[in-house]
Amino acid sequence: MQTVSEMRSYGGTQGVYTHASDACACDMTFALFLPEEAADAPVPILWYLSGLTCTHDNAMTKAGAQAWCAEQGIAICFPDTSPRGDDVADDEAYDLGKGAGFYVNATQDPWAKNFRMWDYITKDLPKAVGEHFAVDLDRQSICGHSMGGHGALTMAMSYPGRFRSVSAFAPIAHPTQSDWGKKQFGAYLGDDTSKWAPHDSTLLMRDKGFDGPVLIDQGSSDNFLELLKPEALAEAMAARRQEGQFRMQKGYDHSYFFISTFMEDHVTFHAEALYG
Repeated sequence: MQTVSEMRSYGGTQGVYTHASDACACDMTFALFLPEEAADAPVPILWYLSGLTCTHDNAMTKAGAQAWCAEQGIAICFPDTSPRGDDVADDEAYDLGKGAGFYVNATQDPWAKNFRMWDYITKDLPKAVGEHFAVDLDRQSICGHSMGGHGALTMAMSYPGRFRSVSAFAPIAHPTQSDWGKKQFGAYLGDDTSKWAPHDSTLLMRDKGFDGPVLIDQGSSDNFLELLKPEALAEAMAARRQEGQFRMQKGYDHSYFFISTFMEDHVTFHAEALYG
């Protein structure tokens, strides 16, 4: 574990760190905010998964989460969205390759060597954070934006009992039926669409749901609505009678202005589950 930077923030510490990842076979970077309570005892942790083109830095600097996490006494971790490095495969398109890991374990060349973001988020990163920082992995929740909302929802439903709550901002809700999904799943996982289904939150919601509360916020003026397909997830939640809320926020788009506006709601939502 190498410290890139550490700064005082809302009484706690905002740090950026690098570590070796077995899953991604390269060094990975993440940001972690620890509230002041972490100086005395391990605190609950919220994982925030970012969207296409992002690194650890986007949400760390734009989401405004630190103030609300400090108020609630919880840590928040901002991982990167893909492996990085000169030897890591990439694509000219913004929505494939670096910055677009889609939170799956790739099985196809040239992606299989490094693009194992599912294992990185669910195994490597929690192990590293738990070993080096004062966080309580028995109390964890997960959230994300866009591609990260897709990752947060699919991981939460795939690991019953691990996360106490899950939330998403404008998630890619039905990727097996969207060009934000079909392209990436085909490249990373191959042409067998049965391998895609475990990474579609709408299909998972229909099949098993989540064993805790769910909060989804979607902007009504999001210019990616046709790619996100929020109505499919909303219908699946209603059909399953899933505990939670799906909120359409009038006039909001896909940006961090939208995320920062409702970040307090999401942090409070998770804090209630983590301390409940």
